[in-house]
Amino acid sequence: MRFISILFFSLMIISCKNEKKNSHKGDAVSGATRITDVIHYPKEKHLKNIKQLTFGGDNAEAYWSFDGKKIVFQAANHWNLNCDQIFTMDVKSLEHDHNIPQMISTGKGRTTCSYFLPGDSTIVYSSTHLKSKDCPIVPKKEDFGGKYIWPVYDSYDIFVADTKGNQLKQLTNEKGYDAEPTVSPKGDKIVFTSTRSGDLELYTMNIDGSDVKQITHELGYDGGAFFSPDGTKLIFRSSRPKTEQEIKEYKDLLAQGLVMPTHMELYICNVDGSDLKKITDLGSANWAPFFHPNGQKVIFSTNHHKKKHDGFNLFMIDVDGKNLEQITYDGVFDAFPMFSPDGTKLIFSSNRNNGGGKDTNLFVADWVE
Repeated sequence: MRFISILFFSLMIISCKNEKKNSHKGDAVSGATRITDVIHYPKEKHLKNIKQLTFGGDNAEAYWSFDGKKIVFQAANHWNLNCDQIFTMDVKSLEHDHNIPQMISTGKGRTTCSYFLPGDSTIVYSSTHLKSKDCPIVPKKEDFGGKYIWPVYDSYDIFVADTKGNQLKQLTNEKGYDAEPTVSPKGDKIVFTSTRSGDLELYTMNIDGSDVKQITHELGYDGGAFFSPDGTKLIFRSSRPKTEQEIKEYKDLLAQGLVMPTHMELYICNVDGSDLKKITDLGSANWAPFFHPNGQKVIFSTNHHKKKHDGFNLFMIDVDGKNLEQITYDGVFDAFPMFSPDGTKLIFSSNRNNGGGKDTNLFVADWVE
């Protein structure tokens, strides 16, 4: 969702890291022929002036502040982190490989899914730290016949912290998984995913945690939801099992606190859950959707176009499911796209320009229509 312990970590290229290091202070030449050094592929016509924001480790789920000056994101595998934690930084800085950004979370447990609240002085995020200071166990694919599995830890709850890392408030206190919160551009509501009904459904609540309402009601994993620019609609991913075998597999995994996210499509509905529409039917995994600033298109990550489904790129599609267009062309992984509040920039996570290793970094680009 939207959480970082996701799909791409098991699907990233397994080649060894090259000894050669790229300069962190300059960008690779656009259109470079060596794939490991490319920061901008020639076909990426909607992106201009791409800048790399992080250098090393796993960095993802970067989301803009309301004023467009800062980002909040999730990071792991560097800065002496035991598992994923939440950080914030000024988006203009390009030297955070040597300067550790401000941590927002507690440094305990595992975190996921952060987002600025109105005023940009507080941040909402999900964490397991109340149950244990240790990282929860990650399931192994070999225990499930080699299938890729996501854990939906029942120890996740949603919290609010300020931009200095002071913990201010716990917003959820229900039994089970509560995570993946994002905030309406109106600044009045949060959408999140919860298992409180016995299934993975979408809910909304006020930014103070009050007036919780269930939005989706069909069997399947509904998650990774974002509001439209005017705050009236939601875009999200869903697994929605249909056959008897799919339903049994989904329920059996969920009973163990697990989901299998290899078959997901995108849905749009009104904020109250009405007028639900499926906008993709591409097969495989379609996820990390975000509305285009005009509210009439959605950018998202997918592997439907890969023969072995072994890589992800960003695509864009109209809200009526027409005019599918490829946006990025990295050979391994592009995901978590988010437009800046003024619609002029796109931030995303990618395996590009990482020396042939497994690092996932944050990139920001000017958006070109």
